[in-house]
Amino acid sequence: MKKQKNSLVKQLIIIILLVFSISFILLGIVLPKTLIPLAEDNIYRYLSEPLKFIKSDFNSDLESSEVAYLYVFDNQVAVSDNLYDLIDTKNPIVLIKYFKNNYGKFTYKHKTYYYYMIQSDENMKVALTNDSYILKTKGDILRQILPIVLGTILIVSIVLLVWSYSIIYKIEKLKAKVDNIDNSDYNHKISFKTDDEIKSLELAIEDMRISLKNQEEYRNTMYQNISHDFKTPLTVIKSYIEAVQDDVEDKDKALNVIGQQTEKLENKVHSLLYLNKLDYLKDKKVDIVLVDLKKLINDEVSKFKWKRKDIEFTVNVDPKAKFYGTVENWETILDNLLNNFMRYAEKNIKINAKQNKITLYNDGPNIDNDFLEGIFTPFRKGIKGEFGLGLSIVQKTLKMMGYNITIENEKKGVTFIITRNQK
Repeated sequence: MKKQKNSLVKQLIIIILLVFSISFILLGIVLPKTLIPLAEDNIYRYLSEPLKFIKSDFNSDLESSEVAYLYVFDNQVAVSDNLYDLIDTKNPIVLIKYFKNNYGKFTYKHKTYYYYMIQSDENMKVALTNDSYILKTKGDILRQILPIVLGTILIVSIVLLVWSYSIIYKIEKLKAKVDNIDNSDYNHKISFKTDDEIKSLELAIEDMRISLKNQEEYRNTMYQNISHDFKTPLTVIKSYIEAVQDDVEDKDKALNVIGQQTEKLENKVHSLLYLNKLDYLKDKKVDIVLVDLKKLINDEVSKFKWKRKDIEFTVNVDPKAKFYGTVENWETILDNLLNNFMRYAEKNIKINAKQNKITLYNDGPNIDNDFLEGIFTPFRKGIKGEFGLGLSIVQKTLKMMGYNITIENEKKGVTFIITRNQK
């Protein structure tokens, strides 16, 4: 069964109701109880003031109906006329036992009373009243404070609801944008006036959408380029097979061309598989060891010298320099870079290696700035209209081992610079 979704407005309403409930509890129960001691202090002061003037003749001394008086002298008790209206008793003497301190409160027949007493050797004067003042104080507090507080909470709640609707509107717009992120016909333009976190999120989503769009375009272009790169040697091979079958081409020449094109196709398949392998291994931990780079460079130079005997190689490797990685990865890097140099170098290739830095130079043509920006992108159309994976493989392999590569155009020629990332 699908779980019912709680909307933000519903959650906010629940929060507002909880705030109202807590406010009722605090204002209706906690606050009055907090203020009762203050009200009781007022009662005791109110009761104490007239006592110094009290005598046994209460009718001439007193007019208040809220306070009753007892006057004890010579084992006799005199009370004010309103005592019996204030407290339900027929024998006021029973009340004396409740007057234990100078002032206080007591419960008589389930009702609360407050008293203040002045006692001397000759007499005892007591003023007492019921809890009507306390109840009145509680009522006044609730009548005066409760509407103000609840009204404030109500106004704040309305503001919050209006604000929540604006937030929900923005979220719904963002949801629609995400739902249609790959829909080119959808109007992705959103104009949020407030520069807040939601606008930042919208900008991030837009950046992601553009990035996905560019990746899709790049993927389609790459597929086309791969198809073109694979189709060309296959077409040549097929043409020469047909030419031999039709006796219009020499078999030896055809086999030589077919072998060259097969090798070219094999290299491209190998490079593509290796690139996929790098993508798989990019998040894996690679065992990095110290590599004898001088021997590797000399072996690679010896391997490439025979391809173009017109090129002069200059190698200078600092014997104290230390380079880390794996032999296989460094061989792959040098293979791809020197393959690239073989195509473009005129007469000289120079390789210098010192601590944490390798420079590889060839005196071929400069690389156009338009190509430099994305030169490490696989199957990007490059110089002479060729598509390649070599430089992309070099960059990813170096990155996996903790190195970086940059390219600089010289006055004549191009320099590839490999440096170790600073930890």
